Amino acid sequence: MTADAGRGGALSHSLAVVGFSKLYGSLAAVSDVSFTIERGRFVTLLGPSGSGKTTLLMAIAGFVQPTTGDILLDDRVITDLPPDKRNFGMVFQGYALFPHMTVADNVWFPLRARGIGRAAARERVAEALDLVQMGHLAGRLPTQLSGGQQQRVALARALVFRPDLLLLDEPLSALDKKLRADLQWELKELHRRLGTTFVYVTHDQAEALSMSDDIVILRDGRIEQRGGPRELYERPATRFVADFLGKSNFIRGTVRALGADSFAYAVDGHAFAQAGRPGPAAAGDPVLVALRPEKMAVAAARPDLPNALAGTITAFNYHGTSYHLQIATEVAGTLTVTVPAWNCPIDPALGTAVWIGWQPHASVVVGEP
Repeated sequence: MTADAGRGGALSHSLAVVGFSKLYGSLAAVSDVSFTIERGRFVTLLGPSGSGKTTLLMAIAGFVQPTTGDILLDDRVITDLPPDKRNFGMVFQGYALFPHMTVADNVWFPLRARGIGRAAARERVAEALDLVQMGHLAGRLPTQLSGGQQQRVALARALVFRPDLLLLDEPLSALDKKLRADLQWELKELHRRLGTTFVYVTHDQAEALSMSDDIVILRDGRIEQRGGPRELYERPATRFVADFLGKSNFIRGTVRALGADSFAYAVDGHAFAQAGRPGPAAAGDPVLVALRPEKMAVAAARPDLPNALAGTITAFNYHGTSYHLQIATEVAGTLTVTVPAWNCPIDPALGTAVWIGWQPHASVVVGEP
């Protein structure tokens, strides 16, 4: 993960997880995971249920002790440091606000726990509430707030004591789709303004792509791949990443011929062109190619593209901005194609014969599994 030179120019690592494993009996929730997070980054731990992302976050927070490994903050081991000594802010999925306290008192609570009286804390509480646009509701109780407003209060409470890191455990999952989208913008802007290191846990791929500087993709307690959102989306290393982060079609073929910066592969005698190299594969070896649905064209006649297949529409969905088409082909099985609805070149209907095509650089070679 690269440093963000625009955010203070700080290059030292603010957090390091080194050889972390967590066993529950014979079950490994996390297995030998190591990664670093540089100061001021927005890093998302992404993975399906059971991948270990929440276990890692709870360990960083101090609520879970590793079976093996260490956690370091600015090169200082904090593995055995209790949660209240780590100076980390935490935002939970369920807000965890005190229902009998006003908004202002909820935000004051972590300062009071640190021995800061109400009078001395008043300005910092006001600043934190203004930061999340909740100053005008300081006197209300949590039960008088919407879900989005409660989440903003939880954010203010986690930020009021100026934490070294802000840890967020699926904080938007309980909100409706539109409110989630709005708060994604607000969280990203809040991160930009504060420059605090954010560590975010989610299973929502779109959320991770839209908000993160870096993403750590976890699978079965191990890191499958990590990098920037665009890097992971455009260059997934494995079939799992290509299918989990967005959607992909997969075409399995045999390397036919190798060029300097491209190669050809064949599926049942049908040849396809692919940019790049097939990794360690040589002519005659199997190869697996991932192809994003939105990187394909659909037409009534054969398109003028290097790769083209005839097929039949077996299903389609209208999503307002796009059509998602299921197209059965004799060579590559059923492929999913996504095209903008406003200028779709065909009128989708079941049983319609169509052609699909794509450029050699639209797809990418991925590893198994």
